[in-house]
Amino acid sequence: QVQLVESGGGLVQAGGSLRLSCAASARTFSRYTMGWFRQAPGKEREFLAVISWSGDRIDYPDSVKGRFTISRDNAKNTVYLQMNSLKPEDTAVYYCAARSIYGSRYSYPEEYNYWGQGTQVTVSS
Repeated sequence: QVQLVESGGGLVQAGGSLRLSCAASARTFSRYTMGWFRQAPGKEREFLAVISWSGDRIDYPDSVKGRFTISRDNAKNTVYLQMNSLKPEDTAVYYCAARSIYGSRYSYPEEYNYWGQGTQVTVSS
């Protein structure tokens, strides 16, 4: 069982930056592939980033590539999402999630076993 708690969301002006954190409870955190997703009102949950247990494999969709950076610190049981050059359309609830393998279907929310409660990010114009 893995419990995930996101933090770091808030209100930021367009062009600004935020760093989200996701703290995991599991002592086996280092074995999990971690992903970040977001969901805006009325929209489906959107894949943002994934990182393998060792950090050697990372991927992003084109929509955030170059602006968002995922990283992890296994010693602290924490995964991060650095978000730069934020835009109003980045406004959403941001979630971290965990799955046991990297695989090929990491962009699908249903492939993740554990989810945090989410943290709100609001970008003003």
